[in-house]
Amino acid sequence: MPVTLHLVDKAAWESDPQVQHDLQRIYADAPAERLGVPVATFLREHLEAGHFFGCARFNDRLLGAVAVSTDEQAWWLSELCVRKATRRRGVGSRLLALVSNAARTEGLELRTLSSQLPVADQMLLTRLGYRLDITGDYFELAPPLQGGGKP
Repeated sequence: MPVTLHLVDKAAWESDPQVQHDLQRIYADAPAERLGVPVATFLREHLEAGHFFGCARFNDRLLGAVAVSTDEQAWWLSELCVRKATRRRGVGSRLLALVSNAARTEGLELRTLSSQLPVADQMLLTRLGYRLDITGDYFELAPPLQGGGKP
């Protein structure tokens, strides 16, 4: 499945009704306890705060998304969600890889708070090369090993 990265900020959201529709459908598929607020509220508050979404795009449709906030050192990820119809096909893993590449292009790390993650998400991140920070507060994508060795 050739998934590409599509970044959605407030301007992209306001100018594209298809993006609005797709993001609402993605997060409508999330377990209710994951967001804690209605989908429309979550999307609006995230975008109005100046944050954005990294989205997995396939055939001009968004299939998955992750909420991204930034600071001077990192892109902070939260609320990864993939449409039910496309789960278990590698969309979430591909999305995280694409977001990671985009963050590295910006010279930033990729992190997610550990307190927000269900065990299944922690297992996915570990499989994808993330490691728990020494404080245990967040997962960070482990930098590639120099010289191609194994850990």
